[in-house]
Amino acid sequence: MPGPMTRAAKILAIESSCDETACAVVEGLQVRASIIASQVEIHAAFGGVVPELASRHHLTAAVPVLRAAVEAAGVTFAELDGLAVTEGPGLVGALLVGVQLAQGLALATGLPLHGIHHMEGHLLSPFLGDAEITAREFVPHLALSVSGGHSELVLVAGLGDYRVLGCTRDDAAGEAFDKVAKLLGLGYPGGPVIDRLAAEGDSTAFRFPRAMLADRERFEFSFSGLKTALSVHLDKHGQPSSRAALADLCASFQAAVVEVLVAKARLARRKFACKAMTIVGGVSANRGLREAMAAAAAADGFELWTPALRYCGDNAAMIGAAAALRVQAGRTPAVQVFASRAIDEPRGVTA
Repeated sequence: MPGPMTRAAKILAIESSCDETACAVVEGLQVRASIIASQVEIHAAFGGVVPELASRHHLTAAVPVLRAAVEAAGVTFAELDGLAVTEGPGLVGALLVGVQLAQGLALATGLPLHGIHHMEGHLLSPFLGDAEITAREFVPHLALSVSGGHSELVLVAGLGDYRVLGCTRDDAAGEAFDKVAKLLGLGYPGGPVIDRLAAEGDSTAFRFPRAMLADRERFEFSFSGLKTALSVHLDKHGQPSSRAALADLCASFQAAVVEVLVAKARLARRKFACKAMTIVGGVSANRGLREAMAAAAAADGFELWTPALRYCGDNAAMIGAAAALRVQAGRTPAVQVFASRAIDEPRGVTA
């Protein structure tokens, strides 16, 4: 096994796990370039991501995005220390586009290829590109990971040392936001729209259920019942008749989601005596969640780290950062991406 690298590793990374084709060049935790081609407009007509369409658009976007990232970073392949690619979890067809591109580059350049678990990338996203954060030691902390596909609490003991304390039993938080937005006719993606409307509304206007909130021993979530409760409300009362009524409904729904996420996170932090916490994933951009967690941090006396808004969603910079830290620690890259294991099996993550 190679020894630790004394300088920051330069990594070219590719991310294609869902509907964003992304490529980045990082130097340690500093981002030299981050290019993302979004497919939001393509999938908006269907109210969600269509896997086959996502795969096809990755095929056409992958090479242009790669070229743009390399040009923006001003690097040559000879200057790189390695390549990185998201190996899972995600949409199989979409992942394969990124993996095949990365494997081709590895063969052509002779650079080592690191297969990175998507969630490890998100766990590192708060440390990207911020001199104040990246100057700190990578200390143990609790991570609240919330997105369209994930809602979980993870104890981060160090690089590659992660313990999942609890996760959603049904819908992820971001999925619930998007499904409720669809019920309200707000389009896709719905989370940002609900967040904007919630800022105008009264979060106490309606009382929606807070599932599993009373269970203080388990750090699990459930959001399908909340979604159903809002659907039943619409069946009884119809669609909101004004923007103000719509804002009240969005604020009440968002308050229910945020209260559960924050309460469970606070319980886990206390139990495991974590002095710091992060919020990561697409829903970490939610204004209501950020404000509520910041208030909790002030009340409980812990540090709160959040990603820059541009790194909350899927991006390749976080994948590159995970690989860069592994290179700097002297970790050997995966011999073969997707080698004889399920793509959704976390590398180095213990349940």
